[in-house]
Amino acid sequence: MQKNAPIGIFDSGIGGLTVAHAIKAELPNEDLIYFGDTAHLPYGDKSTATIQAYAIKIADFFLQQQCKVIVIACNSASAAANELLKEYVASRATIINVIEPMVDYVAAHHANQQVGVIGTKQTINSNIYANSIASKKVGIRVSSLATPLLVPMIEEGFLHNNIAQDIIQKYLGDESLAHINSLVLGCTHYPLIKEELNIFFEGKVDMLDSSIITAKSLKEFLAQNNLLNGALAEGNNSFFVSDLTESFKHSAKLFFGKPVVLQKHQLWE
Repeated sequence: MQKNAPIGIFDSGIGGLTVAHAIKAELPNEDLIYFGDTAHLPYGDKSTATIQAYAIKIADFFLQQQCKVIVIACNSASAAANELLKEYVASRATIINVIEPMVDYVAAHHANQQVGVIGTKQTINSNIYANSIASKKVGIRVSSLATPLLVPMIEEGFLHNNIAQDIIQKYLGDESLAHINSLVLGCTHYPLIKEELNIFFEGKVDMLDSSIITAKSLKEFLAQNNLLNGALAEGNNSFFVSDLTESFKHSAKLFFGKPVVLQKHQLWE
């Protein structure tokens, strides 16, 4: 792997842009290639086999771009395809997902607490957070809740209105989350509504944002393995999607402060 090789980041839609934005903040000199699989969103209600098939095709695309790291910026894909992708890319690239850094962070900073996890059906039904946190044996009690309407709500732009408030209150008012000390935002879309989630809990619950934690973990990995891009200039950002959508284009502009050029790349010809 070359130091100046790009970093590939993928998600089913706009959620992974939270991860891309956090990575850019931590690693401004790195070249980033983002792939939004907008033709197949959301991943949260897809089968494991289907998500794996998408992930392999996206990995092929990143390998063609000679990426040194592939970041799975999606909890559903991290739960379904992480181990498969690690085997598939082997020594050609390194796979980093958004779940493992979060689990390590929770174990290190929230021992003996009650931690809530919200995510898609795929992520929650996999029990990957509950099982992985339990394996750390630090006395953490995990309360998991599937919140499937949040992703389409965010993708459709219902972020700061009564519809969003009603859906958030319906989910977060669930009894399973009544006594949590912190909340894992187990979907990379959810940082986009972090303010609303914080308001619901009246600032009394720590919001654990996987985009920020993953970006810091990636920076640490690159430094430890002598893979940081040594360029002095700011790195390039490239955006690819499997289907061109105005909502993605608008969201990318909001995150990166300027219009972005979207390139279409179909996973299957």
